[in-house]
Amino acid sequence: MGRTCLPRWRLGRLMAGLQVILGLLVITVSLSRLYRFHSVGYFLQNEDTCNNIYTIKEVSSEGFDLKALHDRVDEVLEKMDNLYEKLEKTVKDMEKSKDGSKKEMKKFLEDEVMKPFYYAHIGLRQIRLPKPEGIRNSTEKEEPLINKFLIEEIRQYITPKENRVGKINMFGTERVYNTIGHACALMKMELEKYMDYDVGAYCDDDWNLAQKLMLNGCDPLPRRRCLTRASMTYQKPYPINESLWKLPDDRNVRWGNYQCRNFACLSSKNPKRGYTKCSGCFEMEKEKDKWVKNSSLLVDFMIEDVLRVKPSEIRIGLDYGVGTGTFAARMREKNVTIVTTALNLGAPFNEMIALRGLIPLYISLNQRLPFFDNTMDMIHTTGLMDGWIDLLLMDFVLYDWDRVLRPGGLPWVDRFFCKKKDLDDYMYMFLQFRYKKHKWAISPKSKDEVYLSALLEKPPRAI
Repeated sequence: MGRTCLPRWRLGRLMAGLQVILGLLVITVSLSRLYRFHSVGYFLQNEDTCNNIYTIKEVSSEGFDLKALHDRVDEVLEKMDNLYEKLEKTVKDMEKSKDGSKKEMKKFLEDEVMKPFYYAHIGLRQIRLPKPEGIRNSTEKEEPLINKFLIEEIRQYITPKENRVGKINMFGTERVYNTIGHACALMKMELEKYMDYDVGAYCDDDWNLAQKLMLNGCDPLPRRRCLTRASMTYQKPYPINESLWKLPDDRNVRWGNYQCRNFACLSSKNPKRGYTKCSGCFEMEKEKDKWVKNSSLLVDFMIEDVLRVKPSEIRIGLDYGVGTGTFAARMREKNVTIVTTALNLGAPFNEMIALRGLIPLYISLNQRLPFFDNTMDMIHTTGLMDGWIDLLLMDFVLYDWDRVLRPGGLPWVDRFFCKKKDLDDYMYMFLQFRYKKHKWAISPKSKDEVYLSALLEKPPRAI
């Protein structure tokens, strides 16, 4: 009996010692944070002082030994590292044992001690303290944006990340800056809701909140550390030759945030389909006729005619508009790779494009195109930029197109429409770059509106 009690008694002393050490660590960290809260007037319940809890000015005020705090935190972290190594060694030793009680204790150590200990360790390392000597090349100008938010996950995301080796990284900088659009500060409540989750858990089904943030200028959104949900009944997609011109399986879409609950409901004949742009995009019989069937309108260019302008030179491009990827599908049949921009404006446009075996690019009109300069062979647009668009915004968009188009690249403006009285303004927007005209056509749309289609070519502009 004595032989069996002694190991358990030693193990009990070990567990008691671990609890005492962890308790002391928690008390040390809690007291340090409590002092900081008190020093900035946190307990006065003033929002302005709450927002400034983490500022350099407050924690480095006269009478506060910032260096001592740093040294103490580093000392605690070092002790935690050493203790964690000892725990790992103990667990490895237990793995070699054939004693069933030791296996149970190993599982207890892993689940109830080491895992919480690890998360406490990581949490302590992520506490953002200013350095006594200042933060290298930074200034306090970055602080207002960080201190605008109270959700810790946002603060963790936008805080500049130091290089681990302390050297200039491959990008030539000392730190990595994760960015969010300045409009995010104006949508503080929505962004904090978007970033309020448990790290490592499942994300909420909140893509519509994310899209609202994007459309209001909070773009690009911060990355998140939660797991994206998928349809519980997801099926493998159809083979590529079949998927291009067939409606996908309804079970592959999470329909919770749409008015419709299947693809058949998205028909243009259904007045309650939940979207207005590109009303026939989910009807494959109609989509099959686009860009291949002759039309009576001069503004309808055929893909064959366009590709004949630059034989064998059009290989990659961008379809900038609203749709379900039909232009990309047609170009794929011609061995041309097209990326299709899409937002889920009341219907699963992105899901539809991807399930057809094509590439959706989930960006808003606000965002700079994520391509390098002089790389695209073609940019095609239809259904998005029409006569509603502000001229200054359109100017920025067109200059971005010019940036990514290679010399000799083709911008294809397809069925752009506007009021007759505005036609000269929009024509100037397209002609200001002095591109070569391959095709240019204007047709009436209604009594007061006209269509404009153009196929242009970017000049070399070698300097």
